[in-house]
Amino acid sequence: MIIYEGPSLLDGEPIVAIAIASETNSKTGIAIQTYILCAVIDPRDASKSGADYSICGNCPMRGEVTTDPKRKIAKGRKCYVNLGQGVLIVYNHYKKGGYPIGNQADIVAMGAGNFVRVGTYGDPAAVPIEVWRTLISKAGNVTAYSHQSGWHPELAMQSANSLEEARYHWERGNRTFRVIADLGEVVKEQETICPASHEGGRRVQCVNCKLCLGKKRGKSIVIVDHGPTAKKKVAAALI
Repeated sequence: MIIYEGPSLLDGEPIVAIAIASETNSKTGIAIQTYILCAVIDPRDASKSGADYSICGNCPMRGEVTTDPKRKIAKGRKCYVNLGQGVLIVYNHYKKGGYPIGNQADIVAMGAGNFVRVGTYGDPAAVPIEVWRTLISKAGNVTAYSHQSGWHPELAMQSANSLEEARYHWERGNRTFRVIADLGEVVKEQETICPASHEGGRRVQCVNCKLCLGKKRGKSIVIVDHGPTAKKKVAAALI
């Protein structure tokens, strides 16, 4: 269902947030996936033109704007979310009027007892916090990440693009989620490897993990780069 349709809090452009029940992700388990999309432009074109700022903000994984006719998305895009798969399917179904608009009771009921991913695609900071609070009000488990510094750290892990950024957030008492090139970059005093990841041994699915939730006690989380341009260096002996 549509849980929000209106201006982006990042730049005022029209966006839509859609929640979908999914059982297809082997890493996360059964989940309520939430897609934050530009409401009037194909997600691939939004990426290529830079219009995805409305839903991704200053995330460096977006890549560079390009007019190259041979490219379907931004140049150098590193985001692990494949725009030509689930994101495009959701967008096309939305444009066909395929999703009902949820009222407050509907949104609460959808999240109730379920694992909710706040921002499966897109940055949750683009959507009013009240929408997310409604969706997760009775949820069984929640994960949330934001590249927008200081966005509700009680809910969201702060996405850090470097160790320097991570230390900035740690000094303010906030937990981070950081993508690293190899396991040698882990700051063991502050960070632990995502247990749902390949390098973490896939010991647990996200639905049962409960580590990625803002200021919850515990170390910050790291994961080895698994984006489209990643060159994984997994050292099992270090796990």
